[in-house]
Amino acid sequence: MSKRKAETDNPNQEFCDFLMELANYEKNVTRAMHKYNVYRKAAGVLSKHPSKITSGAEAKKLPGVGEKISKKIDEFIKTGKLHKLEKIRADDHNVAVNELTKVTGIGPAAAKKLVGEGIMSIEDLKKNINKLNNHQKIGLKHFEDFEKRIPRDEMEKLKDLVEKKMEIIDSKYRTEVCGSFRRGAQASGDIDFLLTHPNYTSEAKKRPALLHDVVKKLEEAKFVTDTLSLGDTKFMGVCQLPKSEDGTEYLFRRIDIRLIPYDQYFCALLYFTGSDVFNINMRKEAQEQGFIINEYSIRPLGSTGVPGEPLPVTSEEDIFDYIGMKYTEPTNRNV
Repeated sequence: MSKRKAETDNPNQEFCDFLMELANYEKNVTRAMHKYNVYRKAAGVLSKHPSKITSGAEAKKLPGVGEKISKKIDEFIKTGKLHKLEKIRADDHNVAVNELTKVTGIGPAAAKKLVGEGIMSIEDLKKNINKLNNHQKIGLKHFEDFEKRIPRDEMEKLKDLVEKKMEIIDSKYRTEVCGSFRRGAQASGDIDFLLTHPNYTSEAKKRPALLHDVVKKLEEAKFVTDTLSLGDTKFMGVCQLPKSEDGTEYLFRRIDIRLIPYDQYFCALLYFTGSDVFNINMRKEAQEQGFIINEYSIRPLGSTGVPGEPLPVTSEEDIFDYIGMKYTEPTNRNV
């Protein structure tokens, strides 16, 4: 989800960089989400390839890299640049829209509106803060911090602090940090928690104040510093670790907490851990075995193709067992 570049030993980083630049252009400027997903998927596949790609033909052998992308890789290898990107970068409007959408809370539509009003850069934005809503103002305020990756050791500290505060409120809370962190990444763009509690199930007629209680406790601890949005099941905000004993001041970080019904927790955990490609492959395998999987449940498909009732799930392993797949550790899901 992050818009930041990671410090990495990826031998194909230059290919990943231009593919993500193209992806962001398609998402933010042309709004062509299909192309965005194609470029993003190819970048993800290349980032996991252990050796340097030396030709488009070699890249094309990887899942998610098609003919058009392989030609772009050949062009980049031959010339050191990409004609399409050169054209994009030469257009001030495109550059400005991409720049402004780096600010949390500013989507493509808002960015285009701001550019239409002559705001072409982050510096321009700082001079026109009156044009921003509260979410966008917070995004601009912490822009430099949010652009920096979160090292894994800091992610561990963030995770530990939240878990300890939840334990104080109620030991029945269960939480896990998802995304690339759970898959073993050494740096992350933000921190995403899944949260559940036995008192909240998918059949509950009224959502309890479980998430609100957690956010309140984190605010009281001065850990959550800003709220971007807070509903019954999802919180988006800003957090900061307290100053360390050696005087280290931590950066402000983006934090999301999503409350999941207790009976849907492990399906959600599987889904939000990723990777996208792993999830797609697993859903395909499930369908071939007569099941449908999503972030809410796993259900058998009847002879007519209509899904049946959700099956009971008490662990991620249960989901793998239902479809006859060997359990894959999260750190091995970086497909």
